[in-house]
Amino acid sequence: MNNLKERRNKTKMITVCAMLAALGVVVLYLGSFIEVLDASMSVIASLMTVIVVIEFGRSASWSIYAVTAVLSLLLLPNKSPAVMYAAFFGFYPILKEMFERKSKPVSWILKEITFNAALVVCFLIIRFVIFIGTPEIPMAMYVIGAVLLEGVFVLYDLALTRLISLYIFKLRNRLKIGK
Repeated sequence: MNNLKERRNKTKMITVCAMLAALGVVVLYLGSFIEVLDASMSVIASLMTVIVVIEFGRSASWSIYAVTAVLSLLLLPNKSPAVMYAAFFGFYPILKEMFERKSKPVSWILKEITFNAALVVCFLIIRFVIFIGTPEIPMAMYVIGAVLLEGVFVLYDLALTRLISLYIFKLRNRLKIGK
């Protein structure tokens, strides 16, 4: 009897994760189709990862991140939302959960290190892969972009915290996704 219950829970987890991964790809596709929505759709797709972290834990959330990132990188006609999701937004909610188990100052230091590392990787890809052979973008543009994105990151983290609270306290019992 217990074995049957475990199999049902495992089947439910796989089904929910597959549906949320598919929904994440669809959301990213919308961002690919309507180009001004690429960043916002990457953020919305990251909410699928948030739900899985809360309901099924870290290992399942790494799986949904990987599936959504790979499928969107393969299938989307405009790769911009897929790259944003794969480079930061997809895995950040998983790391956020781990970081916030620590004290607040340590948590913010780890969040900033993660964001800035992802930002440097993205800037390097832009500079040496995407714009190769075109006139160089002045370094000042990268610095201005980094400063502006730092503020956006703090707002994103605070908004994500609010959305997580909304899900846990208002939507979780209504949706009954988890165990």
